[in-house]
Amino acid sequence: MDTLIDLFANTQAALYESVMQPIAFALGMGSRLEDVFNGTGWLLVGLLQIAVMVAVIGPLQRWRPVEALADHKAIRTDVIYTVIHRLGLFRVMLFLSVDPVLDTLMGELRVQGMGTFHLEDLWPGVTDGPFISFVIYLVVFDFVNYWLHRAQHQWNWWWALHALHHSQRQMTQWSDNRNHLLDDLLGAVIWVLIAQLIGIAPTQFVAVVAITQLFENFQHANLRVSFGQWGERLWVSPRFHRLHHAVGFGHETAQGAKVVLGGHNFGVLLPWWDVMFGTGNFDLRFEPTGIRDQVEQGVDYGEGFWSQQRLGIKRLMCALGFSSTR
Repeated sequence: MDTLIDLFANTQAALYESVMQPIAFALGMGSRLEDVFNGTGWLLVGLLQIAVMVAVIGPLQRWRPVEALADHKAIRTDVIYTVIHRLGLFRVMLFLSVDPVLDTLMGELRVQGMGTFHLEDLWPGVTDGPFISFVIYLVVFDFVNYWLHRAQHQWNWWWALHALHHSQRQMTQWSDNRNHLLDDLLGAVIWVLIAQLIGIAPTQFVAVVAITQLFENFQHANLRVSFGQWGERLWVSPRFHRLHHAVGFGHETAQGAKVVLGGHNFGVLLPWWDVMFGTGNFDLRFEPTGIRDQVEQGVDYGEGFWSQQRLGIKRLMCALGFSSTR
């Protein structure tokens, strides 16, 4: 772990000094060099993730696909979402809009006597190594992700935004970032707040985010793969997550004769939470993906990036009672 951290830090420093710092000075951002350095780390993570997607997950999809891909325009739109998120554009938006507010909030909490808390300090001696503490934080954030995911599916206003993610009829490794920007913003703010509250080190936070995102790319892949009876209960597979995207199943729950928001297979990395809270389905099947009203009623969720974002806002306004139509 220390070796990997050192390698990443050295590469980040080299990229910053040779490329990002000169650009920052050219743009008049000499007073924000620390932020530019941190942004360089996220850019490097994104480049590494995309490299793994192209070099590893892409060939796996071609080796054993679930379905033949026909709607290449929709997939190209998903690539745009991935570029926005993985190459730092979304981080810039967070930096300009949210980070100053969160910094002020956390500063005020410390002024009020709430010092820095570190979760791994609860087990002194056990969590001294960076690998053990990293695993603990990974599990904690995955538990948070499970409940965030359930909230996205059970609160009408949040589902109005999150539905965009489920509207992809042909899932690929690029589909993970197909989200409404407001949906992503909410999740990012919650993650940053929790990171501050539990005291995770910045390098470990970057690693947790990077590992989580890369495995999410794998889970969304057009890949006919199951981990078997026991493996499916240890780590989320493409089959397990594809069932979460299944039409009329992953985002709906039957209550007698009534169907309500809910669904199955909310785990992001670990299916443990679905087992623990009764939301898991481990049927070994690969279903068509999409949303029931999209398939059965022709509801439009948009084709291009801007239309998808616009329609997401319209759905949100409808869910909040400000509009009666889409």
